[in-house]
Amino acid sequence: MKNKKSLIIYFSRADENYAVGYVDKGNTEIVAEYVRDLIGADMFKVEPLVPYAKDYATCIKEAKERIGNAPIKEIIQDISAYEVIYIMSPIYWGTYAPELETAIKDLDFNGKTIRVITTHEGSGLANVVNDIKRICVGANVLDDAIAIRGSKAKESKSKLESWI
Repeated sequence: MKNKKSLIIYFSRADENYAVGYVDKGNTEIVAEYVRDLIGADMFKVEPLVPYAKDYATCIKEAKERIGNAPIKEIIQDISAYEVIYIMSPIYWGTYAPELETAIKDLDFNGKTIRVITTHEGSGLANVVNDIKRICVGANVLDDAIAIRGSKAKESKSKLESWI
């Protein structure tokens, strides 16, 4: 996968993270940057149109309300130049952040290979791989997805290196 033109599409949130406390950079962004450094991928950060609350409990309630309707600041227009797409998100309500679905739902994934990474504090991959398979029609979604504990994100580079 290292020699293929790759794009990382990720959602990450700073502020209060579960079991981590307040952070300046979200756990998924830390992991995404490690992957970028390892393979030289381009990156696209999915950002909500309306920022989440800074505290975790309110953020999670807001995320539940946004399922199925999560506007984002910028839409990815075209992924045709990429062979491999890395999709990364923290686990919210058993799957990826709602804004991630907004970002990827209308893209043409025919012939693309997708690799999935989640950050979590006990949910593992949750339903993310199956949900990605459902929404990314025509893609080869690899079953080798990896789940990184958010509290271990800063120490995950060697684990990611082995996975890649």
